[in-house]
Amino acid sequence: MQFLSIKQIHKQLMSRERSSQEITKSFLDAIGEKDKEIHAFLSVSEEGAMRQAEKIDQKIAKGEAIGELAGIPFGIKDNIVLMGFRCTAASKILENYEAPYDATVVKKLKDAGAVILGKTNLDEFAMGSSTENSAYGATKNPHDLERVPGGSSGGSAAAVAAEMCVAALGSDTGGSIRQPAAFCGVVGFRATYGAVSRYGLIAMASSLDVIGPLARCVEDARIIFDAIRGKDTFDATSIEIKNEKLKTKNVRIGIPKEYFGEGIDKDVKKSVEGAIKKYEENGAKIQEISLPHAEYGLAVYYILMPSEVSANLARYDGIRYGAHEEADSLVETYRKTREKCFGNEVRRRIMLGTYTLSSGYYDAYYVRAEKVRMLIKQDFDNAFRLVDVIMTPVTPTVPFRFGEKSKDPVSMYLSDMFTVGANIAGLPAISIPCGWTLKEGKKLPVGLQIIGGEGRDYDVISIAQMFEIFQKSS
Repeated sequence: MQFLSIKQIHKQLMSRERSSQEITKSFLDAIGEKDKEIHAFLSVSEEGAMRQAEKIDQKIAKGEAIGELAGIPFGIKDNIVLMGFRCTAASKILENYEAPYDATVVKKLKDAGAVILGKTNLDEFAMGSSTENSAYGATKNPHDLERVPGGSSGGSAAAVAAEMCVAALGSDTGGSIRQPAAFCGVVGFRATYGAVSRYGLIAMASSLDVIGPLARCVEDARIIFDAIRGKDTFDATSIEIKNEKLKTKNVRIGIPKEYFGEGIDKDVKKSVEGAIKKYEENGAKIQEISLPHAEYGLAVYYILMPSEVSANLARYDGIRYGAHEEADSLVETYRKTREKCFGNEVRRRIMLGTYTLSSGYYDAYYVRAEKVRMLIKQDFDNAFRLVDVIMTPVTPTVPFRFGEKSKDPVSMYLSDMFTVGANIAGLPAISIPCGWTLKEGKKLPVGLQIIGGEGRDYDVISIAQMFEIFQKSS
């Protein structure tokens, strides 16, 4: 199947070269053909998708105006509720939960006429960097089936990369959109915190979670972001973002020295530096900057995030929400339900969070982490007085093999070392493919991360689109 952008598909629909039903059927066929190996989807509704596509064709036949997203096939990460679909968050504890309402982002996509194909796989409750933690089996990387697609939005990234949908929604708490986007060679965008409503997202860490698009090109990500962003009465943290595009000349790019030290795969570093060089050759000003507290970002994240996880997942106790295991006492019911229905990584993070919030440790860990969070945010604020955007690698390595890091949680957590900073500071950031490297006979993608100042989402998008223009002209 040849890759077509959202605008190209829209043009085909409007010229009646192809119908929405034909387009939808082609993607459903692709899922049927490829997903037995890749396992990007947890559930698919062929009947529902075709019914949505038929409505778009009927509108076109009547001469009614349709938007750019009308008839575009989407995947939705299975921690975002979709009415009438099971929403499991890839956990056994929600195995039989059927959503009675649509998340705000889903409602906006439906209002725009998008065709929802199904729900995509993820690490359980979005906790992981490889999609190996799903209770329903791991997703594989389409570029090498022996390697992970990244996580936690690995199913969404793999579905887009394997052309089983045009685009997908994921969630990003510490890099869960950008890291799998880099591993799968697609575009992944997380907006400024609050720019996209979280209503209908199963919460992991509420002060860090952001919903965003995964797509094949930056323009598609922008079109989707345009549709899903905005203030929402159901989400008190939501905000409006102005669509102010940065001029594409004399762009000032900051390169943080802390992100280019030891621990980066030499091929990843070479590809990222090559991409930055492209900007320089096209008139951008490159400036080395310092983010002095960046080295504490991962430690801060892995204190704050488990703390919020501990609070958010307390509701899944076998009584109020989720699966229920019979026992002789209330405490034993809690224990049996959680032991049987939560995976190892979820239990690990609940325990870490409970410990850091406990009496005697709260000030030593959580309060101190919040103070360092403010210092990290101040570092970014200071940097954006000097530059328009910051460029870094997305990940320190190329996609790793299954089992390579899963037995060592700390090694797995290091996969997020370049992405957590944007979440801690609430900043917009995008991952775009910037090159390929050959590993053991397989071509694997490398991602470039572009981080912008708070509320400067369209600066990030505009500068990311510039790189695609450079590539087409070279």
